[in-house]
Amino acid sequence: MGLLPPTLDTTNLTWLGSRYEGKVRDCYARGDLRILIATDRLSAFDKILTTVPFKGQVLTQLAEFWFNQCAHVVEHHVVAVPDPNVMVVNNVDIIPIEVVVRGYLAGSAWRDYSAGRSVSGVTLPSGMKEFDRLQSPLITPSTKAPIGNHDIPISEDEIVQMGLVTAEIWRVVRAKALALFAFGTTEVEKRELILADTKYEFGVREGRVVLADEIHTLDSSRFWMADTYQERIQRGEAPVMLDKEPVRRWLMDRGFSGEGAVPVISDEDRASWMNHYLDSFERITGHSCNPNSSSPDERVERNLRAYFAVAEC
Repeated sequence: MGLLPPTLDTTNLTWLGSRYEGKVRDCYARGDLRILIATDRLSAFDKILTTVPFKGQVLTQLAEFWFNQCAHVVEHHVVAVPDPNVMVVNNVDIIPIEVVVRGYLAGSAWRDYSAGRSVSGVTLPSGMKEFDRLQSPLITPSTKAPIGNHDIPISEDEIVQMGLVTAEIWRVVRAKALALFAFGTTEVEKRELILADTKYEFGVREGRVVLADEIHTLDSSRFWMADTYQERIQRGEAPVMLDKEPVRRWLMDRGFSGEGAVPVISDEDRASWMNHYLDSFERITGHSCNPNSSSPDERVERNLRAYFAVAEC
């Protein structure tokens, strides 16, 4: 096969400010702002595996699409998107909770249910099967763990009891998370998709609850094709997935679920995942991603310098 487009593996823009590296994003603090640069790093099971061309662009543009779509539901932290891989956002005091909302029994919720029917302190009906729809959306929070560690499930009662947030803040977060999930579910149904589950992160800015991080991206959500969902479930098959789950299943099929050596990932695999991300973006938004294939590291720095030359003058 031909050469793959160049990828953004890492950044070193010390002129921007202090740097923090997550599994996928490089983050810089600059005054009251934070610059989030979505690299093309691909992670699964809390391990960085490889890079996938255009992945960072897909995540950034998908998050931008949903932040704009959901602005009427909750205030968000985005200030500008000066590059296909970059968001400039307001600093917020992050609430240390991953707010996971589930409409279907899948992923870690299915594994927890299989072990004892309780998911984040909520007991579900007996006899449920993997990928079944829940009677109503379920919030299954977890505490944010240091990089490289799994987040820890926690019940809603424990969140307040442990003093992670006040009861009033949690009430607002809970309501906003359910409203966002309901809106996202309705929007993707128009394109014959299912929003199976997703995670949200919130912060507090000037006393107000603000949506932060990302929203309804392929790394934070499960999207399934609706038109084949029922027949595949009846045959005992998994739904057709538009998210990162196919990567996880590819790894598990080769005996990797976070421990031991990462399987060899070929350029053919990376190209397949690149096309998966681009196709999923179009199916979810109804628009083409129009990926920018120029050298991403040079383009990102050029666009950021131009943005701050104007913004700070």
